[in-house]
Amino acid sequence: MRDAKSIEALVRLIEDPDETVFGHVRDELMSCGSSVIPILESSWETEDYGLVFQSRIESLIHEIQYSEIKKDLQQWIASPTKDLLAGALIVSRYQYPNLIENEIHRKIQAIRKDIWLELSDDQTAYEKVRIFNKVFYGKHGFSGNSKDYHSPLNSCINTVVQTRKGNPLSLCVLYSIIARSLDMPIYGVNLPNHFVLTYLDEDGMITMIDPENKYGNLFYINAFSKGGIFDADEIRAFLKGLNKPELREYFEPCSNSSIIMRMLTNLINSFQQVGNKEKVTELTELRNLFDLDI
Repeated sequence: MRDAKSIEALVRLIEDPDETVFGHVRDELMSCGSSVIPILESSWETEDYGLVFQSRIESLIHEIQYSEIKKDLQQWIASPTKDLLAGALIVSRYQYPNLIENEIHRKIQAIRKDIWLELSDDQTAYEKVRIFNKVFYGKHGFSGNSKDYHSPLNSCINTVVQTRKGNPLSLCVLYSIIARSLDMPIYGVNLPNHFVLTYLDEDGMITMIDPENKYGNLFYINAFSKGGIFDADEIRAFLKGLNKPELREYFEPCSNSSIIMRMLTNLINSFQQVGNKEKVTELTELRNLFDLDI
């Protein structure tokens, strides 16, 4: 681990016109990880070495941040728990590398507390969801972002929490994270061209009411549409409209890995639309980390 003085000495060599020298400096700074970023940022602001220096500093900072995100995502994929919020925050850090995660946790906890105060053990699943929706959409004002549907901001959990707007996937992710922290068994369902939630039948009630139910869930929730409740027949109609087969995976919960992978896919699509090839390449590389996991 290098000390601050040796790092500062390396930073002064960033402008060296010899590409071999710069390549060595770059490799040394990259090996230090995110700890060198404050020094790089300070040098960018205070040193007057010219445009080459500033450009190389900016590139180095991005490379280090991207490397850290890639490493964190690899560790998340390898973890046995694959915490959904942790995965969503890693994706958000691609766009917001200086994201203060504790602040997002605090805001989510505040929403959770408001819902928890109105829940009780004697309420049915339907009643709990209606209360959840009243607080989540009513008191806190969450809604689907139809105006800027393809904006990359819709795929970042921090901006969804801050702006109270998101796409179907991001709203479902936030809804599910809060619901599961309240012991409500609500999980994501990965539909083609859409994403919804399902409330699992953990108590086995549905088999008594509807013996034909093959999927073990009570109902579905459309988080993009104010938490509207619907049944499997609507999914069948939706799939028929898309000429898609009624695969089991379209009716049952998907894995957290599938959710984070789809978040990355949404970001890739967003940046493809605006022609940002560099971000598309990097995000595709992150998504490809899941190849051995799915």
